[in-house]
Amino acid sequence: MAKKLFTMLRQTRGATAIEYGLIAALIAVAAIAAMQGLGNQLKKTFGNVQSNMKAS
Repeated sequence: MAKKLFTMLRQTRGATAIEYGLIAALIAVAAIAAMQGLGNQLKKTFGNVQSNMKAS
């Protein structure tokens, strides 16, 4: 029984998979935030272009 317990405690594959999943989720959240900021900036830029074209 003790041998099985020590074997289970030494296995880290599940923990490693969870850590990789958390890293992937963090990267996804950062990418979404960056894309939203970039999208807002592009919207502002195209709005300025549209205004300047109407004024011409």
